[in-house]
Amino acid sequence: METGRLLLGLCAFLCFYRSVASETTCKLKAKFNLSGYKDVEKKKVVVGGMFPIHKRTSSSDGNTSRLPVSSGCEGFNFRTFRWTQTMLFAINEINGRTELLPNTDLGYVIYDSCFTISKAVEGTLTYLTGQDEAVPNYRCGSGAPLAALVGAGGSDLSIATARILGLYHFPQVSYSSTCSALENKFQFPTFLRTIPNDKHQSTAIAQLVLRFGWTWVGTIAADDDYGKYAIKDFTEQVENAGVCIAFSEVLPKVSSPEDIQRIVQTIVEDTAKIIVVFSSDVDLSPLIQELLQHNVTNRTWIASEAWVTSALINRPGLNTVLGGTLGFGVKRADIPGLERHLLDMDPYADPLTEEFWETLFNCTLNYSKAVRQARQRAVEGNATMPRAGRGVPDGLCTGEESIAQLGNTYSDVSQLRITYSVYKAVYAVANALHNLEHCEVGQGPFVGGSCTNISNFEPWQLMYYLKNVRFKVPHTDEEVSFEEGDVEGLYDIINWQVDGNGEIFYVTVGNYNGSAAPEDRMTLRNDSIMWNDEGTEPPRSVCSENCQPGTRKGIRQGEPVCCFDCIPCADGEISNSTNARACILCTYDEWSNEAHDTCLPKIIEFLAFGEPLGITLIAISAFGALTTIAVGVVFLVHLGTPLVKANDALLSFSLLLSLVVTFLCSIVFLGEPQHWSCMTSQVGLALGFALCLSSIMGKTVVLMLRARVLKAARLRAKAAATAAKEAAESAREAAESGNNIIPDVIVTSSLNTDTNTCSDPEADRITCGHQRAIAAVATLIQAVACTVWLLILPPHPVENTSAQNIKIILECDEGSVIFICCIFGYDMLLALLAFVFAFIARKLEDHFSEAKSVTFGMLVFFIVWISFVPAYLSTRGKFMVAVQIFAILASSFGLLTCIFLPKCYILLLKPEQNREDMMKPRAKPRDGAYTGTSASLATAGTQVNNSIASTAIDD
Repeated sequence: METGRLLLGLCAFLCFYRSVASETTCKLKAKFNLSGYKDVEKKKVVVGGMFPIHKRTSSSDGNTSRLPVSSGCEGFNFRTFRWTQTMLFAINEINGRTELLPNTDLGYVIYDSCFTISKAVEGTLTYLTGQDEAVPNYRCGSGAPLAALVGAGGSDLSIATARILGLYHFPQVSYSSTCSALENKFQFPTFLRTIPNDKHQSTAIAQLVLRFGWTWVGTIAADDDYGKYAIKDFTEQVENAGVCIAFSEVLPKVSSPEDIQRIVQTIVEDTAKIIVVFSSDVDLSPLIQELLQHNVTNRTWIASEAWVTSALINRPGLNTVLGGTLGFGVKRADIPGLERHLLDMDPYADPLTEEFWETLFNCTLNYSKAVRQARQRAVEGNATMPRAGRGVPDGLCTGEESIAQLGNTYSDVSQLRITYSVYKAVYAVANALHNLEHCEVGQGPFVGGSCTNISNFEPWQLMYYLKNVRFKVPHTDEEVSFEEGDVEGLYDIINWQVDGNGEIFYVTVGNYNGSAAPEDRMTLRNDSIMWNDEGTEPPRSVCSENCQPGTRKGIRQGEPVCCFDCIPCADGEISNSTNARACILCTYDEWSNEAHDTCLPKIIEFLAFGEPLGITLIAISAFGALTTIAVGVVFLVHLGTPLVKANDALLSFSLLLSLVVTFLCSIVFLGEPQHWSCMTSQVGLALGFALCLSSIMGKTVVLMLRARVLKAARLRAKAAATAAKEAAESAREAAESGNNIIPDVIVTSSLNTDTNTCSDPEADRITCGHQRAIAAVATLIQAVACTVWLLILPPHPVENTSAQNIKIILECDEGSVIFICCIFGYDMLLALLAFVFAFIARKLEDHFSEAKSVTFGMLVFFIVWISFVPAYLSTRGKFMVAVQIFAILASSFGLLTCIFLPKCYILLLKPEQNREDMMKPRAKPRDGAYTGTSASLATAGTQVNNSIASTAIDD
């Protein structure tokens, strides 16, 4: 007992000494001007609170000639005043409970932060000091210990207070500070909150934007840590997913008409229809009012939890601007008894409540102030106060006004979200104190299992219990616990819808759980959403419309990636997805459809037997072959006649055989190319024409030699005729002069008039065997060349995918261009020689000239193949094959017709001309001289001799 008295005396002495010392060494630098609620008398533990009851601080006069006093506050906020009353209600409710802190009465100290950092710091220092005047680093107050601070409102306010409170390990439980920066326990070791971390909300809004396909989004953030951190996190997430930020604006903390006008102008001019806003209602309110004045509609606003249910924003007349807004609200709950507490207020209880009452009902509770205001209005109106009204001046509150009838946001308990968060924060502190108070000695969390005394504990000791507290909230049974100072990210998705009266009401259209699996986090009922155009279809907000399949995105230089042009895919390329960055090249056997969104198999093209063109060509080829065979039969029937025997009948039959081969060879070009058909068609054509042309050449070489002999005989006959004429004239002159000497006249004829070329060795230097040998050797050379071609680089079928884009042309590859050129070049050489030989011999005979027929046939042959080359090169696919077959058929018909038609005409229709004498030439005078074959020239020489002889006899 004595020891206790000594200790008390020592403490009193030390306090007296410190107070004396402080009077001489400690000086206050400023006076704090704080307003709020305080009840600490006879309380065991005091809980601190800080709420932005006012919107801003009032401007000071700037006078530095007196002791500075912190600024006052203005702009009463009814919503945050409800939060304040909720803390008072929760403390009173806790004090009335028997199962929670049954032996402890909680007191409270609540200050107004005025929504400014400076006021929040003032309040924090005052809390720590324990008295109305702040003494940093000292706890000067006596009485109940301060347990924790519930507050301090916005994120920037809590950051400022948390930095100070963290120095002293003083617990802070926030109800509305969502900034993700506050999760850093190195900077804010004693900060906890009953509202979800903004990282959940940023992710939720990002998912919402992506869910509706919005790629062109504007952002607006408050100029504080809450807005900056949230927008930064949101922007990073959506940009990684391909969304572009159309504009990013910052709301000024101090109202600036110029900045507000600039932001409105940006919203009006930009094409973004979706605007994400992270801001408090206080900061956003000036912008909304300006948007209403400019009648800015057709925008969908995405609201953060700080203003999604704020009555400061949701004012009458804003349905055209904010109708259809989507936002995320923290968990809502009903708190029984709170509404009665809010309505049952004594307006005279304290200055803060008086201000609330006067602001709410636009009157004053001060009689003297009411009188002064009435007198001022009377003076301004040039009137006097009526006698009847002098007792109760206008503007004086009665104190009996009804809060419920006014319907203010203060008494609206339909959307208790932040309010519910305040309620949970107070209960979190109370449950931590309960656990601290009921700690069992030996099982405590501190050194040696010790506990602490609830009447005298250190802040860090309560911090332990707060970090590990787990409790169920009364009336809702929600279980609350802190994970690194944060709670689960649970949100309601709220849609602002307009009723029949044009008023906005809130509809919950979904939920978000940040702790669930990514695919299960968001639940949204799209059909319940009413958009800003009062429709059910979500708006479009893109810089450029989606590129449909068949196109690809072409980035515009110098513009965001969401602004692009849709470039159609090139032929042969497709894109089968929306907003494809590149087109996909179809495989070699496929081609793009008209829409360029699917690769289709290419059309397989070849000249088939069954199609009309193929049938026509087969019919013509068969007709040509049968006609040729018919001609051969005619020749075979008339084999012994002079016409058939003339100029070697065997060569005629070989010529007819070759024409049959060429006619039938054209059929092999039809159908799907195969290895055998490619080789047969090309080689058969080459050998057929080689045999044909070599047979013609064998015939024409004899005709050419006959023509040369004829020419020589013609010259000799002309010379003999000239000599005979001169001799006759000499004889006549001699006779006239009486001279009987007859000059010698010698006429020789070496020509044979027999038309059988094989029986006149004087006229024909080449026998029938020579002709046949020429044809055989010429054909054999071609056969050897074709054999080498087939052995080294034979023709083979190929799929030509480059000639036509949409088709695969099945055709024969010649194997070697050099070989094919040599093979058919050789045929052209034979054709040229045959033509030259026939052209030289074209005037050989009078009755029947085979050389003329061959000449015309070869001319047709050359005309056909010269015309074939450009036609062949200008066509593709099956028409190229058709052109080739037409050339083969035309040239074959030309040779058949020109060479054999005249002979068949004589054999069948003019058999009387098929006589030996008709095969012999006849004389034909030309220019006073004799022309014709060797027989005609011999006849002319004989007549000259007889004339001379008769003249001599007469003489």
